[in-house]
Amino acid sequence: MEELSELLEIRRGKVEKLRELGVDAFGGGASSFADKARSQQILNAYEEGKIVRFAGRVISHRDMGKSHFLHLQDELGKLQIYVPIKGLTEKDQEVFKLIDLGDFIGVEGHLFTTKTGEKTVHVSSLSFLGKALKPLPGKWHGLSDTEQRYRQRYLDLISNPEVKQQLRLRSLITREIRRFLEDKDFLEVETPMMQAIPGGAAAQPFLTHHKALGIPLYLRIAPELYLKRLLVGGFEKIFELNRNFRNEGISRKHNPEFTMLEAYWAYADFEAMSLLVEELITHLALKFQGTERLHHVQKDAEGNVISEKVIDLSRPWKRRRYEDCIKDVAGEDWFALTAEQRRERAEKLGVELGADLEDFEVSNQVFEKLVEAKAMNPLFVTHLPKELVPLARQNRENPDLVDVYELIINGQEISPGYSELNDPLVQRQRLENQAGEETQKLDEDFLTALEHGMPPAGGIGIGIDRLVMMLTGAESIRDVILFL
Repeated sequence: MEELSELLEIRRGKVEKLRELGVDAFGGGASSFADKARSQQILNAYEEGKIVRFAGRVISHRDMGKSHFLHLQDELGKLQIYVPIKGLTEKDQEVFKLIDLGDFIGVEGHLFTTKTGEKTVHVSSLSFLGKALKPLPGKWHGLSDTEQRYRQRYLDLISNPEVKQQLRLRSLITREIRRFLEDKDFLEVETPMMQAIPGGAAAQPFLTHHKALGIPLYLRIAPELYLKRLLVGGFEKIFELNRNFRNEGISRKHNPEFTMLEAYWAYADFEAMSLLVEELITHLALKFQGTERLHHVQKDAEGNVISEKVIDLSRPWKRRRYEDCIKDVAGEDWFALTAEQRRERAEKLGVELGADLEDFEVSNQVFEKLVEAKAMNPLFVTHLPKELVPLARQNRENPDLVDVYELIINGQEISPGYSELNDPLVQRQRLENQAGEETQKLDEDFLTALEHGMPPAGGIGIGIDRLVMMLTGAESIRDVILFL
């Protein structure tokens, strides 16, 4: 800490020296570089002798006496610059002496290729754009402490270019999702993120308070009930891509704040929605990875490969009924057993069960642990029990089931899709059963909306964080979220 304090004093002293030279150490007048070229643009359109303007953070510096080679890093990568001290004005020479690793500078000069073959900017003038008072993480080891990486994401982005690229890819993926849906005439909408009654999923909400109205409000756990109000109001193809909040556990696959896509399509059903999702995800894989076969490689802290797997997104994707999936792993006679016998067999299969689980929840635990967790390639699991999905339409042939799919890829649910329930009487009964004695939790306005008539429709949800994990090979949801 003493060494760091001394370094801070030295750098603060350089700020004062810059001021004495009439230079704003924190970038006054930096707007002259607002339209500067980016590193990859310069490299991709390289022409010997071409004049360019470039700005970025200094991440390396080789002092060769009268000549200096530095690397400047911008959002897309890095670019080498060559600074011949004698070629600068006297003032620029003094400014250059005050540059540290981590500082931001802007340069102008012509392009040339060094003897080692690296495309470089021969600097004729430079501008000081921003002083870093604290040093960057160690040059050779970077930022390797996992918790510090997540806690100080800005340092992670500076030190680990592959992290920046992965998180940048997330933004490009969400942009492409919007474009894909808009090209199919879906309209993006926004619905309330603070709700008087949280609905659309069974989850523990975050509670807040509205001072002006003097009422409690909840951060939404899902936008579904508001989006369905829009179907009632006459919108036919809509989607929302935004945050949900659930006051629950944190794990490799879960975060209390997460991004969700929900889309609804009037006059469609769960089969049409499954085809839409299949087309969307394969489109994203081809656009951003160039293949339908995704290679996931997991490495340890030293960079050694500890596991490899391939996810094959080739279409058509496999479809299988929920009951058949459970029979595959728990026995053909599973649903002929008594509730107690099912519990005993589940425990023999190594599935941990809570004492208060209902019988349908026991079967679902078997499904989640022995089917979902082991499915790598895309699998649409269809026709789930109605107790699991209270907002979905009942199956005509078997009213104990609902017309639903759950899409599993990479051992986790990526997307549920329904034929939406639009019968207000059945919907009220389902929600009352779910609420039990807490009938005050019923969203009466939603039920009133249904009573005014909602067209038959298909709906989907896609967990964007999990989707990006699957597309990029990230092992934890924390690796695809900018800030936790």
